[in-house]
Amino acid sequence: MNRKTYWVLVAIGLAILLIAPAAMAQQQYVYPQKGQSAEQQKKDEYDCHSWAVKQTGFDPTAAVQAPAQQPAQQPAGAQRGSGAGGAARGAVAGAAIGSLDGEAGKGAAVGATAGAVAARGQSRKQAQQQQSQAQQQASTQQSAKQQNYLKARGACLEGKGYSVK
Repeated sequence: MNRKTYWVLVAIGLAILLIAPAAMAQQQYVYPQKGQSAEQQKKDEYDCHSWAVKQTGFDPTAAVQAPAQQPAQQPAGAQRGSGAGGAARGAVAGAAIGSLDGEAGKGAAVGATAGAVAARGQSRKQAQQQQSQAQQQASTQQSAKQQNYLKARGACLEGKGYSVK
């Protein structure tokens, strides 16, 4: 086996190890403890699915939709025109430094440009962090809804005489 094949197999193995626990948490195994027929089990599972959806408001059979993209929002602490604010601060600093050489105007221009660029970059970075946090929160909420649905469905099936794992 060459190195490339080895590393591909290692990557696949790691992916399976990371994905398997999440996939197993999604699966429920149902065993009829009171001799229910396969037809009765199908009916009971459907009834419990419907009941769990009503109880939790979550339907795993519905198409999974990504949360609607929200319009780009200003990050906390950043406001419209934050580049202009940075430019003003940079101009003041540049003018002060430039006045030492007798070129306050040139220093102010350089400082204004640097300040504006820095402020816009910081604003973008904050927006990206907020978007990442929002996506993580949405994923966590989706997972919690799914777990609640599985608990409700399991409770219903156990009440109808099934073992649920």
